[in-house]
Amino acid sequence: MTLITGCVITIAACFHSKTDNGRPDTSGDVSYNFDIRPLLSDKCFKCHGPDASHREAHLRLDIADSAYAPLKNTKGAYAIVPGKPEQSELLRRISSPDPSYQMPPTDSHLGALTPQEQRLFEKWISQGARYEKHWAFIPPVKAPLPTPKDARWPLNEIDFFVAHKLEQLDIKPNEEADKERLFKRLSLDLTGLPPTLAQMDAYMADNGKDAYEKQVDALLATPQYGEKMAVHWLDVARYADSYGYQDDNIRTQWPWRDWVIHAFNTNMPYDKFLVGQIAGDMLPNATKEQILATAFFRNHKYTEEGGVVPEEYRIEYLVDKTRTYGKGILGLTVECAQCHDHKYDPFSQKDYYSLLAFFNNTKEIGYEGDVSVSKPAKMPILSFNDSDVHNTLSFINKRDTGAMTVSVMGERDTFRTTYLLSRGRYDAPTDSVRPAAPKAIMSFDTTIFPRNRLGLAKWTVSRTNPLTARVFVNQLWQEFFGRGIVKSAGDFGMQGDLPTNPQLLDWLAVDFMEHGWDIKRLVKQIVTSKTYRQSTRVTPDQKEKDPENAYQSRGPRSRLPAEFVRDLVLSTSGLLVPTIGGPSVKPYQPSGLWESATSGRGVLATYKQDHHDSLYRRGMYTFIKLTVPPPGMGIFDASNRDQCEVRRGRTNTPLQALVMLNDPTVLEAARVLAQRLQAEQTSSDEKITKAFRIILCRKPTATEQKRLTDYYNDELATFKNSPAAAKKTLAVGEYPQQKNIDAVIKAALMRLIDTLYNLEETITKT
Repeated sequence: MTLITGCVITIAACFHSKTDNGRPDTSGDVSYNFDIRPLLSDKCFKCHGPDASHREAHLRLDIADSAYAPLKNTKGAYAIVPGKPEQSELLRRISSPDPSYQMPPTDSHLGALTPQEQRLFEKWISQGARYEKHWAFIPPVKAPLPTPKDARWPLNEIDFFVAHKLEQLDIKPNEEADKERLFKRLSLDLTGLPPTLAQMDAYMADNGKDAYEKQVDALLATPQYGEKMAVHWLDVARYADSYGYQDDNIRTQWPWRDWVIHAFNTNMPYDKFLVGQIAGDMLPNATKEQILATAFFRNHKYTEEGGVVPEEYRIEYLVDKTRTYGKGILGLTVECAQCHDHKYDPFSQKDYYSLLAFFNNTKEIGYEGDVSVSKPAKMPILSFNDSDVHNTLSFINKRDTGAMTVSVMGERDTFRTTYLLSRGRYDAPTDSVRPAAPKAIMSFDTTIFPRNRLGLAKWTVSRTNPLTARVFVNQLWQEFFGRGIVKSAGDFGMQGDLPTNPQLLDWLAVDFMEHGWDIKRLVKQIVTSKTYRQSTRVTPDQKEKDPENAYQSRGPRSRLPAEFVRDLVLSTSGLLVPTIGGPSVKPYQPSGLWESATSGRGVLATYKQDHHDSLYRRGMYTFIKLTVPPPGMGIFDASNRDQCEVRRGRTNTPLQALVMLNDPTVLEAARVLAQRLQAEQTSSDEKITKAFRIILCRKPTATEQKRLTDYYNDELATFKNSPAAAKKTLAVGEYPQQKNIDAVIKAALMRLIDTLYNLEETITKT
C-alpha cells in the first residue's frame, strides 16, 4: 500500500485543488492552521517553538507577537512583516540557496522547503500572515451541508460532506456493496460476529426499502453490540487481569468491564459515561455503580516488589492517570510536558502538573505490600456481594459467592498539595500548583467547575469544550472505517495529523452533543450512510488519489481485530458460548510461556488452562497477563494493555497465517463444524455450500464451488488411503468427538473447513 507521508502532500490533498502538474493550487486563501502551521511545526518549531530550552535567536514562530517583533540577532529585520513578503526575513531564509543563510539549517536534517511550500508562505504573508488558534482548540461549528453536484448520491448528512470532498478531489465514489457482503460488514461492525444463516436468509428475502435499516436496529439491540463497542474502550482504559510488575499477580477489575458492556448496551450518553469514570465516586449520594465506573482510572500497573519507594510509584500511578485522560479522552500528548514545557503544543510543565493535581487527592498509595500479601484489588476498593448483584448491580456476571473487590477512586478528606516536579522526578518538588485544566483548550472557570475531579469531569463534557466530542466521534469513525478523520486519533495537537474532512468532523461533533451524546444514534448515522455502504472495489483513480481511503472514496476494508478473529471462528463452528461478562478465561495457549517469564511466585506463576465452556468464550474475555499477553491475539495486533491505546497498529505477517493454520481453536472449530455438517442428511456439495455460507457469509460462485469440491474429493481420497492420518487429524481440541460417524469423511470436511478459515476474505471486513 502506498502511504501519504508528507505533511504538505496531505494538506494539499485536503484543502487545495491541484493544478495539472499535481502541485497545490495556492490561488485561494492560505490557512495558517491547515497550510502554514504544519510546515512551521515540521521545519521550524524545533528551534523557534514553545520550548524555551531549545529556542534559538530568541525567536518564536508559534505566536504572532514574537513572529512580528524585531529580530534581536538581526538589527532592523523582522521575521514576518504582514502583507510584505519582500521585507520578511523568514521568506528570505527559507528561499535562500546559501547553506550558511538558509533555514532550516542543513545540519538540522529537517530538509529545505520545496518551491511550492515557499509559495505558500509568500501567499500567506501577502494575505496578512494571520495567526489562528490551533484548529482543535476552537469549538466546533455545525456548518451548513455542502451541495455536491450529484445531489442524488447522499443518503444522510455524512454523505453530503464526503461527496463534496470527493468532487473537490475529482474522485468518483463507489456503488453500493452487494447485500451479502454489506450485511457481513454490518454484523461484524455492530456485534463483532458474522451473521447467522437465519439472519442472512431473512435479510436476503426482504426486498423492502427499509430492509437494511431494520437489520441495523436489530443488531444495535443485541447484547453483543455492547461487547463489540467495549473492546475499543478496554484499550483506552488499559484493562488487564494482572498487575504488570515483577510477580505480575492477579487482580479483579473484570466487574468494571461488565459495567462498560452494560453502559454501551443501555446506550448511556457519552457525557454521563465519562463523568462516571472520571468522578462517579464524587457525585451526590454516589451509588455503587457510579463508584464502580471509576475503576477506569485504576487499571494501570501496580508494583508489589519489596523495597520500593512508595511515593515514587504513587507518582507513577498519577502520571499514568494523567496520560490516559489526555490521550484517551482529550486526544492530546500531555505527557510530553511531564519533564519540561511541551515542545510543540501550548502546554507548560505547570499546566501538566495542574492537570495531574486533579488525581493527586485520591486515597491511593504507592505500595501495599509484596506478593506474599497480594490482594486482588488495591485500596481504595469497592466491595459488593451477592445481594448487591441481585438488587442493583445485576449486569455483573458474578459466579462465586462471597464478597468481590475492585480498585476504584476515592477522595481524601484533606487536601494534598501538588508540586511541579523538576525533570519529572518524584523527589524533586519545586513550586506548588492548584488543580486546573489547560487554558489553551478552554478556560477552567472555578465559578462553574470546582477544583476537583468532579469539576474536571464537568469541564470535560462541557458543550464548549472543543475536544471531547471531536475526539470520541473520531475514534468511532476509526472503528468503522479503519482510520479516523484525524488519523492520529491520540494526538489532536500541533504534531498530529490534520482532519481530512474538518467540516464533517465538526458537524458530527456538534450534532452528537445536540442529540444528548447519543452513541447508538451516532453509530446508526455512520452505518446507514451511503459512504459506509459503498463497495470496497478499488479503481486505479482511487488508488492514485486516495490510496489510504482517507476520503472514503470506497467502502471500508480491513482485517478483523484480534478478538474478533477468534469470535468468528468460534461462532461459525457453533462452539461460541455467548455468556456476557464475568471473570476472564484461559483458553488454549502454547505451554511454557508464563513459566519462562515469571518469578515463580503468585497464583499466576503457571498457566492453568480452563476447560469446558470457558474454552469457548469471546476473545475479549481472554485472560490478559501484562508481562505475557495472549500470544495469538498479540500476533494479530491486539493491544498489550500496558498503557492507554486509542489506535491499534495493523500488520500483515506470516505468523498470522501460521496461527490460522495451527491454532488448536481454529482446528477444533473446523472439526466441530465438520461433524455437525456430516450429521445432516445432505450431499457433499450441499455441505460445502453451507460451510462456505456460514464462514464467508455469501454463496460461492460456480468456480469457487468446483475448486472446493475438487479439494474435498482429493482430501477424501487421501484419507481413504490412510485412515490413521484421518484419525490423527481429528485428534484436536476438548470438544467431544461424535461417535459412530465416518472419520474419513469428517477429516476431509475438516480440512475443507480449515481451508475456508484460512481464506483472506474470511477474516476481512469487505
